[in-house]
Amino acid sequence: MSQTVKLVLEDGTSIEGESFGAFTSAAGEVVFSTAMTGYPENLTDPSFAGQILVLTTPMVGNYGVPGEDLYESISKIFESDKIHIAGLVVSYYSEEHSHWHAAKSLGDWLKEYNIPGICGVDTRMLTKKLREKGAMLGKIVAETDVPLHDPNCDNLVAQVSPAGVQHYGHGQHKIVLVDCGTKTNIIRCFLERDVELIRVPWDYDFTTLDYDGLFLSNGPGDPKMCEATIAHLQKALQQDKPIFGICLGSQLMGLAAGGDTFKLKYGHRSHNQPVKLTGTQHCYITSQNHGFAVDTATLPAEWDMLFENLNDGTCEGIKHKTKPFFSTQFHPEAAGGPQDTEFLFDDFLKAVVEYKATTAK
Repeated sequence: MSQTVKLVLEDGTSIEGESFGAFTSAAGEVVFSTAMTGYPENLTDPSFAGQILVLTTPMVGNYGVPGEDLYESISKIFESDKIHIAGLVVSYYSEEHSHWHAAKSLGDWLKEYNIPGICGVDTRMLTKKLREKGAMLGKIVAETDVPLHDPNCDNLVAQVSPAGVQHYGHGQHKIVLVDCGTKTNIIRCFLERDVELIRVPWDYDFTTLDYDGLFLSNGPGDPKMCEATIAHLQKALQQDKPIFGICLGSQLMGLAAGGDTFKLKYGHRSHNQPVKLTGTQHCYITSQNHGFAVDTATLPAEWDMLFENLNDGTCEGIKHKTKPFFSTQFHPEAAGGPQDTEFLFDDFLKAVVEYKATTAK
């Protein structure tokens, strides 16, 4: 028997639909993603923490949710160990699923984590509203009402970052990964490239560690909440050890360098964002999930924009003119796809090799 729930937006819009997943109320920031596949990866991406996610693809749930499988103590499938979204909004939810790797339905998976879903929503209309007015606060209301809540006022990174230091691999290059909400596929990409990975919490003073390269992960919310990370990163920028940042990591690098960040109107959340390598005609299709960006006009003279978004001209990465520091606003690891820019991990490790060779002389 179906249960009726409502999606209520901060402008007073109220949309009635049917519940799937947990029959409970939840509040957050309503955002949309145009990715046609990959909801197991998206829902477990810590960058979506605090957000009510609208999926624009018409049918959701038809291939279910895969079973868990581990690689080096981390998931082979999911991007973290739990669902991070506050709620899910879809047009048509397929109650029946079929896939060789499916272990459960999407609805049952949401129930496990007490996450509400609402279907029967005109997601085309809703997406047009979000594009025109920008990302909005909202709530999915079941039996009990809840107040609206802006997750960007919270330190979401502190909520999703691990509590302690973790070690992976035994490779020849020692990389520190500052986990602000990292996607598991970032760890997989490094482990496939002969590294020893030291995963530290967002506020850990990594400058006290011995390492060959520094990696700054993706994560949710406003980067300016990460004051401790920025302070540690400012020290690292005084050295010459290679640094690579992704998504939130790019914004943190921009802030630590002395630049500023701003909130995008409705963000970039899809698997088909076109970016161009600055100064070339090389373009790539990228996976993205972020609501903030670096304001390149505020960057010091020794920094340049590395990639540009071809849809709106915003910054998609920065680089230092003389030191081996660079970042991307998009996801080179891109679970679930595309994988056009995974070579950037190789570029980073090449910089690590060159740095080690220089310091060994």
